[in-house]
Amino acid sequence: MKDPLFEPITINTLTLENRIYLPAMHLGMGVDYEVTDAIIDFYTHRARGGAGLICAGFATVDEWSGNTQNIGAHEDRFMPGLSRLASAIQDNGAKGAVQLNHAGRYNFSFFLEGRQPKAPSPVASRLTKEVPKEMTTQEIEQTIERFAQAALRVKNAGFDAVEILSGTGYLISEFLSPLTNHRTDEYGGSLENRMRFGLQVTDAVRHAVGPGFPLIVRMNGNDFMPGGNTRAELKTYAQSLSKTGVDALCINVGWHEARVPQITAQVPEGAYSYLAAGIKEQVNIPVIASHRISDPDTARDLLAKGYCDMVAMGRSLIADPMLPRKAKQGREKEIVHCVACAQGCFDNLFKLKSVECLCNPLAGHETDRTIEKTGSPGKILVAGAGPAGMMAALTAHRRGHRIVVYERAHRPGGQLYLAAAPPGRDLFARLAKDLETQMAVEKIPVILNSELDSQTIAKENPDAVILATGAKPALPDISGMDLPHVVQAWDVLTNKVRTGGRVAVVGGNAVGVETALFLSEQGTLPADVLKFLLINRAEDPETLCKMAVTGTAKITLVEMADHIGKDIGKSTRWGMLQDLGRAGIETLSHATVTRITPEGLMYEQEGKTKTLVVDTVVVAAGSVPYNPLETLVKQTGIPCEVVGDAACVGTAFDAIHQGFAAGSRV
Repeated sequence: MKDPLFEPITINTLTLENRIYLPAMHLGMGVDYEVTDAIIDFYTHRARGGAGLICAGFATVDEWSGNTQNIGAHEDRFMPGLSRLASAIQDNGAKGAVQLNHAGRYNFSFFLEGRQPKAPSPVASRLTKEVPKEMTTQEIEQTIERFAQAALRVKNAGFDAVEILSGTGYLISEFLSPLTNHRTDEYGGSLENRMRFGLQVTDAVRHAVGPGFPLIVRMNGNDFMPGGNTRAELKTYAQSLSKTGVDALCINVGWHEARVPQITAQVPEGAYSYLAAGIKEQVNIPVIASHRISDPDTARDLLAKGYCDMVAMGRSLIADPMLPRKAKQGREKEIVHCVACAQGCFDNLFKLKSVECLCNPLAGHETDRTIEKTGSPGKILVAGAGPAGMMAALTAHRRGHRIVVYERAHRPGGQLYLAAAPPGRDLFARLAKDLETQMAVEKIPVILNSELDSQTIAKENPDAVILATGAKPALPDISGMDLPHVVQAWDVLTNKVRTGGRVAVVGGNAVGVETALFLSEQGTLPADVLKFLLINRAEDPETLCKMAVTGTAKITLVEMADHIGKDIGKSTRWGMLQDLGRAGIETLSHATVTRITPEGLMYEQEGKTKTLVVDTVVVAAGSVPYNPLETLVKQTGIPCEVVGDAACVGTAFDAIHQGFAAGSRV
């Protein structure tokens, strides 16, 4: 039986070997709009990995459309870099495209030397907090022509296709949406008028590149913006695009301002494929599904069901560039899956940093991080098979060392399993399994249920030791911590203890928020019951929605700082705080717990002492390094390095990257 993922497909005159599309993602690797070695190396690795079509970008069409970290396509001086990128992709086995975009009101005046960004109407952006300048008719016409000229540069640089971004809340979708288009001329008002700019852009690009050059448009299937475009309007727009020379549609979802999660772990695998299916029903050109398609089986299923003709796999190919090749070769168990944390691939962009990845420490560092064979291979002993320890072991092994790993628990993975406990976070458990599989494939021995001691160290006689023994829960100095109704968050998340109907979670950091959400799930209706009740109309949808998020426990989250979840990544935090509100979890900030009592706890807030009556107090006060072996190892004279939480408590991202660094140095 043929694998639908690896069936060829033709877009205009371009035939692709498979149905895997790497969509454009802002990498933050450009320098003064120039294609850099970092960009070349990033896409070279993904081309070698077997993606059928790779789309770089986005690329700018004029000086208003992006910033200097973007790829430039608005002047001829960028042609040599574009040509070098096209060759790098094609020479390594893939076809290449470039996405063109204009950020519109999503651009920052900071990037425009203090000038106002341009948009259809002067409607402030919730993303930038700035009011853009309304474009004149002449500026609109100039921008359309600049899209066309940029597309011609893409073609002349040697790329196989060009894509226009017509979604996500950028300029073209700003013209399309009544939320951001308040114009009264031929570009505003009716849907026909609001579509005009986007259709004129695609028409101008088609005339510039000619009839035989593939033209793709990435558009929204749903903006998730109340008062914005309806799905019906977007389907009409898709039909119009298909009639004006567009060869394929890549279906995006949401604006950056939307309050519906789009790329994080809260989004189920393939959840937004229904939008591609809805568009596919309206057009006779290939349709590409996107967003949260990180597993080949999901991709195959969507193709087999006819939801789409191709699948866009973006962050999944950041996490594992070799995913397509592994899938084709029957090595799917070796894939390292994206955990949808967005910490490196999206949150970094807000810090003006280039793309990185929690799962793949080489991502974004293809130029400056390499795994080089050691000139003096030795035996390395690794204590701890959490994320830091496993990554250190894998890296050192790939350099040529012999590795033995000791783990005191019954399974590898460490705190990844704690991170996986809250609702929608199970992907961290999959990462633990992925790393465990990598260890097994490379035949690295892991001795479970064993903690290192002097005898074991003497028996193994290693040349060096890497200590990745992790962390343990912090115990705050609060009176009453020894009372029987006080439990640790880690024990709650691992189902080692039960909690009562009224629960106080002390500590509003990431673990505290995750624990509160974990407890809030208890007593909610499971998905199969909700579906049964919904299709039989047993309850109205609003009641079912409430039953899906309202559990049986009354939970209060107590945090002494001014904000809840301050250590949670930007892309994930707002969604988790939204979930706290939906679940009815009370949050108390600026609240310092002073005493735990048999009836609950006492806390100070705004200079007043208050009482909270609860059945269970869950302590989520963070963690501290667990490093009992460093002194012992140093006494032997064997070189050792401490990594991950054992050195300094951090995130899984920190642990994996530190483990890689240690394995590279040893």
